[in-house]
Amino acid sequence: MKFSIGDKILLKRTGEEGVVTAYINNEMLEVEVAGVTFPIHTADIDHPYLKWFTDKTAKKKKSSLPEQLPIEKIPERKQRMAKGIYLSFVPVFKTVDMEELVDVLKVYLLNELPVAVKFIYDLRIGSSSTFKHEGMLHSFGNLYLHSINYADMNDQPRFHWQLTDTINDNMGTAEGILRIKPAKLFEHINNLLKTGTPTFSYLLIDDFSPKKKPEPKEKYEPISTPVLKTITTRNIEPPKYELDLHIEALVNNKKGLTNADIVKIQLDTLRHYLQLAIVHRQDRMVVIHGLGKGKLKEEVHAILKQMPEVNRFKNEWSARYGFGATEVLFRY
Repeated sequence: MKFSIGDKILLKRTGEEGVVTAYINNEMLEVEVAGVTFPIHTADIDHPYLKWFTDKTAKKKKSSLPEQLPIEKIPERKQRMAKGIYLSFVPVFKTVDMEELVDVLKVYLLNELPVAVKFIYDLRIGSSSTFKHEGMLHSFGNLYLHSINYADMNDQPRFHWQLTDTINDNMGTAEGILRIKPAKLFEHINNLLKTGTPTFSYLLIDDFSPKKKPEPKEKYEPISTPVLKTITTRNIEPPKYELDLHIEALVNNKKGLTNADIVKIQLDTLRHYLQLAIVHRQDRMVVIHGLGKGKLKEEVHAILKQMPEVNRFKNEWSARYGFGATEVLFRY
């Protein structure tokens, strides 16, 4: 084998030096360069000994330098995959009783778009978050996120992701959840062993979509009780233990509503049913605000913080609502 773990290497494209940290297969290694670890084809690296010898020889020669050195342009990495942003998995094998078994999966975020993106990533197993990270990923770049034990994949972890175009403000935010069933994962591993390829990948998006433009303003017809009014014992209505703040649940026709109109209706409805809950001495309530960009959730939490009757509230993942709801606990 040309390279071994611990060997010094030289990136042919940039001339940077690094070290081999892991063996993936005969065509792929994992290397560390300037504190960054990533997979690379063996054809893209070389031993640095020739460069060391050349540099040492050049220092010994005494020659006058030219007035201006030519500037060499570093070629950009060519797009290797179809246009889009991917979550890529690299299986790392270990030998047990003369048999190679998958030990861990290394997870990478790949950007095959010509723009830098902002990302939020959250790996959740069961009801808890085991790894969360957010940052920027430049165009045609890749980023190592974390490793996950192969045995943990039987619990069907959820890979939550959110992506934002950093160049064009007219593009909307993309988000979703990736789940890989054990049978599908086993199929991926078998295909890798048959074809000799080092990774399998899932396309998250092929491109960003434009933000939706507001529709022309028209008269809307609200449902009977979204407006704020004073609650008295003579004018009382049943409370709600589950309050859905999606605008479609509050008005019969939302055409013509601006974003400001929608938020006002939602927050007025929230205040109204919080008053009802307090009058009825309700112990708890679930407020469904959805995910979106998180603006409505922030407004809901700001109102809850100002109410002395609210003991505490929590926004945790649940099988029914995901992260799109906040549970409110009251005190009297």
